[in-house]
Amino acid sequence: MTLLAGSADQAETLRKMARDVKKTPQTAVAGKNSQVNDNGIRVISITSGKGGVGKSNVVSNLAIMLANLGKRVLVIDADLGLGNMDVLLGLSPQFNLNHVLNGEKNIAEILIEGPKGIKIIPAGSGIQEFTSLGQHEKMKLIEEMDALDDQFDVLLVDTEAGISENVTYFTAAAQEIIVVVTPEPTSITDVYALIKLMSTRYSERYFRVLVNMAKDSEDALEVFRKLANVAGRFLDISLDYLGCVVKDEKIVEAVKRQRAVSDLFPDSEAATCFMTLAKRITESRRQPKLKGNIQFFFQRILEYEKRG
Repeated sequence: MTLLAGSADQAETLRKMARDVKKTPQTAVAGKNSQVNDNGIRVISITSGKGGVGKSNVVSNLAIMLANLGKRVLVIDADLGLGNMDVLLGLSPQFNLNHVLNGEKNIAEILIEGPKGIKIIPAGSGIQEFTSLGQHEKMKLIEEMDALDDQFDVLLVDTEAGISENVTYFTAAAQEIIVVVTPEPTSITDVYALIKLMSTRYSERYFRVLVNMAKDSEDALEVFRKLANVAGRFLDISLDYLGCVVKDEKIVEAVKRQRAVSDLFPDSEAATCFMTLAKRITESRRQPKLKGNIQFFFQRILEYEKRG
């Protein structure tokens, strides 16, 4: 289900940006990616307008189900001040992304392994230093992430909630954007605000909508219709309905036990929803405006900073 709208062709701009990336073999690949390339890493930002919608839970379970489908999955916890992906999965990383940004460690040294072999870049918690990344930190990420480009099929970016600068940077730089919304009116309002900001400031035109905590599929479709109706009246964008995750007490139990429901209760209704979503992501074509590989992903972050 799609809300149709126009989309400006930015291929030439992307090709120029790709040429500006430092000259490495991976950069050469990025420069060729102005067309859809199903062989490169797929960078997907998963974001929301507000907290409390289960976004990080969605990310962890999608990662596990994508791994079950044979994908090599990397998750980056991009909530640099209040990261919680490791807590959700009962992991205890010794180091996190803050140690990379301040030069103490490299990316390979902080990677931790989660369920089904997924790899996670953990964020710090309760540390304010990197809650708003500067150009030096972004350059550091470009250098570090470049080394991981050919090791994974999918990079899932778990942004923090809201519309902070870090959220918009990570979201605009990704190839694909999935917004997580719940049936609560405040969630719908806040997701619309995020989509509006990404559309007007960063010229994003394509979003996929995942409805979490839905009563059933009809409830989820109604949430999507409400969001699509208001977006259709005021924004020149395309919204695709990705699907839903229904309310399931097994999710609550899994969170309490610091496990992903897809791992702890693989036959639960919620786990079935996540597998359906993972299959849709795997089987769907990428959006036409492909933006490049991991290094190119972070290069775009710098481009947006230069625009001010």
